[in-house]
Amino acid sequence: MITVLEVIKKTADFLSSKGVESSRLNAEILVGHALGLSRMKLYLQFERILTESELEVIRPMVRRRGQREPLQYIIGHVEFSGITLKVDKRALIPRPETEYLIDLIKEKYKIFAPKQILDLGTGSGAIALALANHFPDAYVTAVDNSNEALDLARDNTHNLKLDKQVQFLQSSWFTSLPHGRKYDLIISNPPYLSNQEVKETSLEVRGFEPISALVSQNDGIMDVEHIITTSYEWILEKGTLIIETGENHHDLIENIVSKDNRMKTESYKDLAGKNRYVFIERIL
Repeated sequence: MITVLEVIKKTADFLSSKGVESSRLNAEILVGHALGLSRMKLYLQFERILTESELEVIRPMVRRRGQREPLQYIIGHVEFSGITLKVDKRALIPRPETEYLIDLIKEKYKIFAPKQILDLGTGSGAIALALANHFPDAYVTAVDNSNEALDLARDNTHNLKLDKQVQFLQSSWFTSLPHGRKYDLIISNPPYLSNQEVKETSLEVRGFEPISALVSQNDGIMDVEHIITTSYEWILEKGTLIIETGENHHDLIENIVSKDNRMKTESYKDLAGKNRYVFIERIL
């Protein structure tokens, strides 16, 4: 016989031996999820004896995490900017940096909310759905080149009951959008890592998340540059293009935008103090 607390301790030791960071926290989340208990309720049952059927649910989840599969994929969902999203290998796991970007957008549009929003490279739908949830009068078009990612995003849209507000379209960036359509807010978290940078990421990232959503050519700048140089005709006057990008790209982006006197750019830092976001406004 084994108690909840003993299983948590054994799981934490096992995960630590496999190089998993925050192994005790991971263990508590996995065991709690397997038992259908919040962490607080889990603490109240530390001395409870687990049944064999309960252990059979816990073991494969622990094995998966020991193989460094991301915790979010094993749990199957993530909290993001006030909404719950289903996540799996079809799309990137939404990051805290992107959640902070949503906060910046809320601040920017706290008086005049955007009406037409375009999300380029929507993945799980995180950005599109967070903005639709926050701006209930906005209409959001979300595109992705991956039909698998779009299927996941549609599941999330249905679960959040935002189907009437969000439209999905398979497209390589702007390619398949209706001609003549313009938006007052275009947002993208495109691939912006180089091949070398991906090699330096954790096993959770490089071994499980879709590489096509992480890597861009020309040292990570190719997709960012394409979006910027193609975006003008899709942005309403005084509309804004917002991109999450790599911290080393901001001087390059400034040079790209400076060649077009119809647009101006401003960089914003993430919570770690790194240049992470670029706001590009169409001024003419």
